[in-house]
Amino acid sequence: QVQLVESGGGLVQPGGSLRLSCAASGTIFSIVTMDWYRQAPGKERELVAAITGGGTTNYANSVKGRFTISRDNAKNTVYLQVNSLKPEDTAVYYCSVLKSSRRYWGQGTQVTVSS
Repeated sequence: QVQLVESGGGLVQPGGSLRLSCAASGTIFSIVTMDWYRQAPGKERELVAAITGGGTTNYANSVKGRFTISRDNAKNTVYLQVNSLKPEDTAVYYCSVLKSSRRYWGQGTQVTVSS
């Protein structure tokens, strides 16, 4: 059973930063692609960033240059460093992995950007 547990969200002013973490278990972490999604109120969930087992990264255009995804395979943890935050980044951020044709989700961590 795959389990994903996110942490690190919070309330931050525009221009601020946070580091989100996702601890994974129940999968061979080092070889799977890990994703970060987000869902803002009234909007669909969207893919923000992804990192393959080999470390190749991809980002949504809206976050390129501001967000950085990374992973620590020894800790089975994936991170999302979010910088230069904007009010439109306000959302619940979810960690996700696709395993055996099933997508697993964490419980999410709230990021609120407001002055």
